[in-house]
Formats: sequence, C-alpha cells, structure tokens
Amino acid sequence: MIAESKNMTKLTLVIGNKNYSSWSLRAWLAMKQAGLEFAEVRIPLDAQTTHEEIRRYSPSGKVPVLIDGDLKVWESLAICEYVAERFAKDLWPADVVARAYARSICAEMHAGFQNLRENMPMDCRNRYPGEGMTPGVEAEIDRIFAIWRECREKFGTGGDMLFGKFTVVDAMFAPVVMRFVTYGVKLDSEAKDYADAILALPAIQEWVAAACSESESFAHFKV
Repeated sequence: MIAESKNMTKLTLVIGNKNYSSWSLRAWLAMKQAGLEFAEVRIPLDAQTTHEEIRRYSPSGKVPVLIDGDLKVWESLAICEYVAERFAKDLWPADVVARAYARSICAEMHAGFQNLRENMPMDCRNRYPGEGMTPGVEAEIDRIFAIWRECREKFGTGGDMLFGKFTVVDAMFAPVVMRFVTYGVKLDSEAKDYADAILALPAIQEWVAAACSESESFAHFKV
C-alpha cells in the first residue's frame, strides 16, 4: 500500500507512550501501512507536564493528533479517515458494501468495548495471563470474535487481514490483538490466524520493539 504522494508538507503525528497508548497505535499503524513518511512527537502520558505538552498540539488535549501544515486532525478514527482520503484510498475497501460494513465496525470499535478497555488496558511489554476476564469483558471478546469471523467469511479473500488487504479496520483492531497477547486470551484457530497476521506486520514489530525500549512504567494505565 503506497501513498499517492510523499512530496507534500511534512506530516507530524503526536502520540503517547507506545507501550500503553492504543489510540496512538491505530493512527500510527494506518500511516505506516499507507507508506507515509512522518515525524513523531512522543509525549509520556503520566508526567506532571503531560497535559500542558499535549495542549501545545491537540485541541482536545488528547493524543493522537496529526499535524499537516496548518491543519490539525485529532481522534484516531478521524486521522485514519483523513489519511485514506488524502494519501491512500485503499485503506478502505473499494466495494461500497464492504466499505460501509468496514466503517460500521470501525465506529463500533471506536465508541464501544468499554469493559475490555477498562479491564485489559494495552501493555505491550508485559504479560498478565488470566487477568481482567470479567463477564462483561468475555461478552465483548465474543463480539470481537464474531466480527472477525464475519469479516473473514464475507470479505477476507485475497489476503489475511479482515478485508483481505490491510484497511483501517485492521488498524482499529490491532490494539485488541496486543491486549489478547498480554492477557493470554484463548483464541480459536480463525482468530489466531488473524492475530498472527497482525503481529507479523513489520510496522507492529517496530512498534512493539519501541514499546519495550521505553522506560516509563505505569500500573494498568488505561488509554
């Protein structure tokens, strides 16, 4: 997947800690998979100056935020939409039905799954097998498995991602895969194949390596 043009105003993506910031991972991964060159500004999320530092870049006071010249785009899904619209249209499925389905799933992921977020926060470098599995989390995991299964059955030909080739949907679910690794969530064969495909992406391996090199350590940081 190659961006339409790399010879534009230099892009900057402001992110949080790579070990903990699931929202940052989504935007970062979409941009990497689009073949974009961009600068990173990483702001640790649990420091005394965090809020002040983020406010320098982000109108919402949250990460991620994409800076393209005078334009600022915040919220991970909005960033993915902007990147797809301006640089890499194949970040969405070409078929109108598949694209509508993909957008619905992304919106559901962006707005929902609060039990999973609260009880299994992303932590790339640590392992907490069995922790966080409340009834609410289990129900949300079942829903995630159903989404993955339906996407693969209906739209997954031509590749090992949910819609065959990598799309924004995969960027939205990549932090879920990281959570499943951290908390030792049991996967059936179909879910494992998809999770393995996400983990095999060079961009994900780059992200995890950077997360493991970070010095900050928070207790069950929820972001």
